[in-house]
Amino acid sequence: MKRIFLVTLALAAFGLSGCVESLDNRHRATWNPIAKDRVEGRYDRSPAEIWTAAKDVLKHQGVLIGEDTLKNVLEADVDERRIWVKVEEFDTRTTRVLVQAQTKSRLPDMEMAAFIDKQIAIRLATGNLTPTAPVKR
Repeated sequence: MKRIFLVTLALAAFGLSGCVESLDNRHRATWNPIAKDRVEGRYDRSPAEIWTAAKDVLKHQGVLIGEDTLKNVLEADVDERRIWVKVEEFDTRTTRVLVQAQTKSRLPDMEMAAFIDKQIAIRLATGNLTPTAPVKR
């Protein structure tokens, strides 16, 4: 009985671990390769505008650690999480943004990915990073 339990536990641990491909086409080991860790957004803006907005957001929220212009991928550390943002032309009028986030232990963080995507959308809509403070009277 004890042996069956240990074999089952070992198989479960082996089955739940694996590698996940990041947006810059590098593989990273993770404990949960099945979980979703990407958010997709589409915008009616040029890739250059979105690249600039994403770069500004990542610099404002954390530390930009990589910028790959060949693969159109930005990499940053934000709140002890690794963030990748890929900007690619979807069609002639639309640009697609993929945001991937993982914790230090390499688990997916959908909340952070959605937050970064939302900040990019706000940056594109308003043209600035921080919301203006209400005027005090």
